[in-house]
Amino acid sequence: MDEHVIGDVAGLEALYGAPGHASLIKVADRLTPLYADWIMRSRFCVVSTVGADGTDGSPRGDDGPVVQALDAKTLLLPDWRGNNRIDTLRNIVTDGRISLMFLVPGSNNVVRVNGVAVVSVAPDLLARFDQNGHQPRSVVVITIAEVYSQCARALLRARTWAAGDESAGLPSVGAILAEQEAGFDGGTYDAGWAARAKDTMW
Repeated sequence: MDEHVIGDVAGLEALYGAPGHASLIKVADRLTPLYADWIMRSRFCVVSTVGADGTDGSPRGDDGPVVQALDAKTLLLPDWRGNNRIDTLRNIVTDGRISLMFLVPGSNNVVRVNGVAVVSVAPDLLARFDQNGHQPRSVVVITIAEVYSQCARALLRARTWAAGDESAGLPSVGAILAEQEAGFDGGTYDAGWAARAKDTMW
């Protein structure tokens, strides 16, 4: 092994030292009132899962709270329309471990949840997310093992909310698809995206 690679936990602990007191007391095993308040203000989260084919990180967003709290130990995450790859759901049905990272625009803090999940099609859960007659195909039911805040340093370093629009010149998804498959018409894909999204948001 490369002499510069740290290969065990003892080596990591020697390098980084003891964690701060605040980082140890911040962890709860359920939604406290303040953690619940914070998460219910979040319209966007990143969901991480693991399965036989590896790991997956997926963005999830909603027009309002991205999750609902069923009770202090349970979060509900609707699975709205996407590309039907169902990478996250495949992982959940084979290995229920899940992590969520909640962001709120303007706040440099992040709240994280770790737990286990199942995929449910219970009619009463689907109905909780009804959007003008549209319901998600399934709901991810998350049993919370721990919830805790993450310090603001990462978002501050990245100037996440202060940097402004830096998207000029980014390659489009159509261009990326054309790079992956010879002959793919990326321009037509990009031109039709807004209309497709409008008709398939829910």
